[in-house]
Amino acid sequence: MRRIRVIPVLLIQNGGLVKSIQFKKHQYVGDPINAVKIFNEKEVDEIVILDISASQDKRAPNIQQIAEITGEAFMPLAYGGGITRLEEIVEILYQGAEKVVLNTSALDDPQLITRAAQRFGNQSIVVSIDVQKNWLGQYKVYRNNGTKNTSINPVELAKQVAELGAGEIMLTSIDRDGTFGGYDLELLKQITQAVDIPVIACGGAAEVKDFQQAVSIGGASAVAAGSMFVFQRPHRAVLISYPSQQELKEKLFSQL
Repeated sequence: MRRIRVIPVLLIQNGGLVKSIQFKKHQYVGDPINAVKIFNEKEVDEIVILDISASQDKRAPNIQQIAEITGEAFMPLAYGGGITRLEEIVEILYQGAEKVVLNTSALDDPQLITRAAQRFGNQSIVVSIDVQKNWLGQYKVYRNNGTKNTSINPVELAKQVAELGAGEIMLTSIDRDGTFGGYDLELLKQITQAVDIPVIACGGAAEVKDFQQAVSIGGASAVAAGSMFVFQRPHRAVLISYPSQQELKEKLFSQL
């Protein structure tokens, strides 16, 4: 029986917890620390915290808030948002985060990946790649919280960041984000077949079956979700949840 990490992704905007649909229509869903406390009780494998407004606002990571969140987290935590310097990575890891997530800075300063990996080890460096189809149906990498098309092919970027020293890629489909439409398995396969490092699938999960498909069909090493864990369908009422370990065992781990 193979165990797969199932990772909640929490988005912070202007200090509060939000959730998006296709990286737009951000809805306030509460306080991030309260969410972390609830996920503690649910024994989640790992958690990702992304400050989605930091890079857009050209703002450095909020170290005080990071310290408050890591102080409450009983699970491994990865933080991303506004990171541009090695010194910021040092401070974030010092505050208790297990990993950092690089997105905009991975494009602006690719060598930051290498410098960070050499200092802290590849396992501490995650590169987040946000992808959307253009009007021709071609996959392109977007930056700045999905607001700018870079025209970069995601497969080529994935290969590059892996060579630079990234220990993991978090791959998010902007088209599927918050839609409960399932992962983009074709995109996922393209990336997992191109690199030898773990790939976290993100964007579109609605049920445990989606996790199973992301791994068995898409080749993902881990699965992540946001809306699935913070909304109760069909009316998107805020309710933080997480599959029980028994459900994951029966519907995910035992199927792999």
